[in-house]
Amino acid sequence: MTTSAQTDNSAAPAIVVRDLTKTFGSFRALDGFSLDVPTGQVTGFLGPNGAGKSTTIRVLLGMLRATSGSASVLGMDPWNDAVRIHRRLAYVPGDTTLWPNLTGGEAIDILTAGEHGEAHQRRRAELIERFELDPTKRSRTYSKGNRQKVSLVAALSRDVDLYIMDEPTSGLDPLMEAVFTDEVARLRAEGRTVLLSSHILAEVEKLCDRVTIIRAGRDVESGTLAELRHLTRSTVAATLTAGPAVAEDMPPSATSPIATLTEQPGVHDLTVDGNRVTFDIDDTAIHDVLPILTRLDVTGLTITPPSLEDLFLRHYGDEVAATKESR
Repeated sequence: MTTSAQTDNSAAPAIVVRDLTKTFGSFRALDGFSLDVPTGQVTGFLGPNGAGKSTTIRVLLGMLRATSGSASVLGMDPWNDAVRIHRRLAYVPGDTTLWPNLTGGEAIDILTAGEHGEAHQRRRAELIERFELDPTKRSRTYSKGNRQKVSLVAALSRDVDLYIMDEPTSGLDPLMEAVFTDEVARLRAEGRTVLLSSHILAEVEKLCDRVTIIRAGRDVESGTLAELRHLTRSTVAATLTAGPAVAEDMPPSATSPIATLTEQPGVHDLTVDGNRVTFDIDDTAIHDVLPILTRLDVTGLTITPPSLEDLFLRHYGDEVAATKESR
């Protein structure tokens, strides 16, 4: 694959969405949603099923017309310029439907019509081998995972400006998910532009430069993982030589390091279990806490930044709790 699609990060965003709404009767699938997909980066689009991810993608592909708001894909209007846009992008749906009487190879030929040359054929053959797809079988005999492989081979073999993937690993086994991860990492290294919609947190965290979280049709968080992590707390775990003295065991005139930690601004949910101390801490308070920890004769210290799951649960934790209670 060539790298003609590479652009520097100063280029105009590949996708710009502002205040997008889409209603189906009285149901509002998108409610003022905004999104930026920078050129040359992998942008994660995160949310549970029903949050509005697929509706957004269908608007970007020109398959649905937005009720209001604006969307630009590669500098064009997706509703009025859909044909021109599709020449410059590759799309992987979450549930691939194929022509039942065609072989997988024939389906790939149709999905990559317009792609020519030895480089494309080599790339196609490489992907067929990597995804362990038998292209001679009729599509009607394929499992969901194999239909998904056809879509992935077709999209990843194309040399385009933009890749849009809507739950692309649906139906794949863990080995094929790893192959997919390698291929998107390759696109990322080449400076390609990818919009990756998923509800699999580890997949997004591993692959994406930026993340937008959608809830009930609205963007509730957007930025790089570093920027989003800055908005929440890290977890500190310290192992001590001996169990620390708590404030109640100290003379009234003394203040233990543990008591000092408990009163320190930015420290939350401190617990002591034998010679192990754990607590959550605001990102801005880490610098002030380290000198206090040195007074505790620490033999081991880990500071774990929040995972994407932690960031996600900031916005969906109440729904997860409600689901558990209803079981």
